[in-house]
Amino acid sequence: MIVAKTIREVREHVAQWKREGYTVGLVPTMGYLHEGHASLVDRARKTCGKVVASDFVNPTQFGPNEDLEAYPRDFSRDCALLEEHGCDLVFYPSVEEMYAPNAATYVEILSEMPKQLCGKTRPIHFRGVCTVVSKLFNIVQPDYAFFGQKDAQQLAIIRRIARDLSYGIEIIGCPIVREADGLAKSSRNTYLSPAERQAALVLSKAVFLGQEMVEKGIRDAKELLAAMTAVITAEPQARIDYVSAVDGETMQPVEEVRDGVLVAMAVYIGKTRLIDNFIVGGVR
Repeated sequence: MIVAKTIREVREHVAQWKREGYTVGLVPTMGYLHEGHASLVDRARKTCGKVVASDFVNPTQFGPNEDLEAYPRDFSRDCALLEEHGCDLVFYPSVEEMYAPNAATYVEILSEMPKQLCGKTRPIHFRGVCTVVSKLFNIVQPDYAFFGQKDAQQLAIIRRIARDLSYGIEIIGCPIVREADGLAKSSRNTYLSPAERQAALVLSKAVFLGQEMVEKGIRDAKELLAAMTAVITAEPQARIDYVSAVDGETMQPVEEVRDGVLVAMAVYIGKTRLIDNFIVGGVR
């Protein structure tokens, strides 16, 4: 596996692959990889001739009081996982390589999409996400890009910027990967104490309850969200940021639960903010 630390290196390798007729898949990550990331690489490996992963903790998507410095990092471990799953190149840039001094250009969606769900309490987050993903698309110029459903709002927003900016990249969403007990895989799970780790199961319990209710034919969003909220509030260590049902493309609240609706939550367990969701009818 090639480790590239500069934009120039990535472009040279990808250009050569494309001359040789390969399709290229991109898996953007912030490192500290787990089985969820591995599933994205596996999907890319099955879909594309060559696979590029990025490993970059992007500072522009963290707010002033968020966990940028504390965010877990282990590049050697990341490389081992990527190589094991068939990644051809990992792009591991410095902040200085990705952002020029006094950089002042951002990519931002000027609709209500990034203001909903996570955007309500993280107002600059999606501007940072859109900017870094746009830069990665420009650097790698992949044919396909792979993102996990766990960050469902992010996936919808990236689909929108790819469409609006005519990138010509097919965005592929991949299902949530869970621990054996149901907890969605997340780099932030490492922040949890053993007691908090147990308490965090209320997120997946609420998701599974919501899915069961939909399967039984319940379509009233208020009824669904009330039942899911009750599961979470029963846990003393849980503090809800939001539990919402929204249109899976626009992120606007809905009253009726139907195919394509995203039922999503963000919950603090202690100081750790975790997210989980399900999409009625499955990831698209």
